[in-house]
Amino acid sequence: MKLPVRPPSSKDLFEAYSAKEVMPYLLKGIGGRKEPYYHWDKLRRKPTPDGIAHELWWLVTKMRRSQSLRAVPLLDSEGITFSYTWPDALIEMQHIADSQLRGNVGFSEQVTNSSDRERYVVSSLIEEAITSSQLEGAATTRKEAVAMLRAGREPRDKSERMILNNYHAMRRIQSLASEKLSPELVCELHAIVTDKTLDNPDMAGSIQRPEQKRIAVYDQENNVLHQPPAAEELPERMALMCQFANGELEQQSYMHPIVRAIVLHFWLAYDHPFEDGNGRTARALFYWLMLAEGYWLCEYVSISSLIHKAPVQYAKSFLYTETDDNDLTYFILHQLRVLLDGVKALELYLKRKTRESKDIERHLRDLSLFNHRQKALLAHALKHPNAEYTIESHTRSHNVTYATGRSDLLKLLDKQLLKMHKVGKKMYFRVPVGIESRLSNL
Repeated sequence: MKLPVRPPSSKDLFEAYSAKEVMPYLLKGIGGRKEPYYHWDKLRRKPTPDGIAHELWWLVTKMRRSQSLRAVPLLDSEGITFSYTWPDALIEMQHIADSQLRGNVGFSEQVTNSSDRERYVVSSLIEEAITSSQLEGAATTRKEAVAMLRAGREPRDKSERMILNNYHAMRRIQSLASEKLSPELVCELHAIVTDKTLDNPDMAGSIQRPEQKRIAVYDQENNVLHQPPAAEELPERMALMCQFANGELEQQSYMHPIVRAIVLHFWLAYDHPFEDGNGRTARALFYWLMLAEGYWLCEYVSISSLIHKAPVQYAKSFLYTETDDNDLTYFILHQLRVLLDGVKALELYLKRKTRESKDIERHLRDLSLFNHRQKALLAHALKHPNAEYTIESHTRSHNVTYATGRSDLLKLLDKQLLKMHKVGKKMYFRVPVGIESRLSNL
C-alpha cells in the first residue's frame, strides 16, 4: 500500500483563510466531535458541508480537534509529541469496551465455568497465535496450525515455528499480569515470539544496536512507509515506554487503561526496536496491559484474527497517525473497533456453541445405542469436558454392579466416545476432543 496523501499544513491554511471566513463554520459546528474522524486523504474525496472548499473544511476540522488534544509521552524521530483527541465515537466505544471486557453476567456464566474456561481460552490463544503470525508472513494453513498446537507436535517449518512461539508468548503473558513491565520483560517476550525464526538467532530478545542497519517498513514497491528512531535512542525510549505502561511517569496525566494499552501497542510498533517480530511483540504487550488492568475477558478475544481480515485498515491507522501531526486518534479508534468486533464475535461464538450443545443433547436423548446410564454420563461430559470418570464412580452414581459399570464405560470406549489411561491398575476415562462431532455423526 502507498502512503496516504499528507494534509495541507495548518500554517499555509491559516495564511489562506481569514478568521472572518473560518468563524461562521465553527459556529455551525462543522468539524465537531460527532463527525466521522476522517484523515485528509479520505476527507478530500467527500462532499463538503455547505459546499465549502475542502481545505477550509479541513482547517475548521483541525481547529475543532485541537480543542481536546491530549499529549502522550511518546515522541517521534524528530522529537515531536504524539497526541490524541476525544471524538464522540472514541468516548462511546471506550465506555462499551470498558464494561464488556471486564465481563458481564451473560459472558461470566459461560466462560468462567471451570470446565469450559480452559477450552475457550485455549481456542482463543490458538486463534491469536495463528493470525498474529500470519500478519507477519506465516504461510501455513489454519487447519494444520490448529492440529500442530493441539497435538503438541514439533513445528515442521518456520511458519509453524512462528505460530508455536506466539502461542507460548500468549501463555507466558497469562502469568505476567501482576508484574510490572520492564525492558527485560519486553525482550523476554520478543525472544519467545522469535525463537528459532530469525536469520541471526542472537537477535532474539535483543534490540538493534547502533552499528546495525535499522529495520524500516516498506511498501510493495520498496518505498519507505516508516523509518523508526535511531538505534542509539532505543534503550532510553524502551525504558520510558515501560514507565508509561506502568503509569509511573510523574508528568503523565490520566489515560483510560484501554487507551493506554492501545498506545503501548502503537509505541512498540513505532519504535520498531527489534530486527523482526515487532508486530507480534506489540500485540502481546497490548494483551499484557489489558490483563494487568483487569480486563479478563480479553483472554477470549483474538484481535489479530480481526486485523488479519482487514490488514490494510490496520496499516492505514498507523500511517494516518504519522502523516497527520502524530494524531493517535486514528489508531485508537481502529483498535477500539477491533476490540468491540472481537467481543461481538465471542458472543456469537458462545451462542452458537450453546445452541450446538442443546442440539447434541437432544440428539443424544433420541439415540437407541446407549442405555440411560451411558446417556447421563455423556450428557454430563458435554457440559464438563475435563471431568474424569472411573468404573467405581459410575457404579456408585447409578447403583449398579461393578461388572455393569465396567461394561458401560468400555462400550463407550470402543465407540471412541471415551478415552482411557491407567494409573497403576486403575482406569480413568474422559471424553476426547471433538466429542460433539462424534456424537452428531452417530
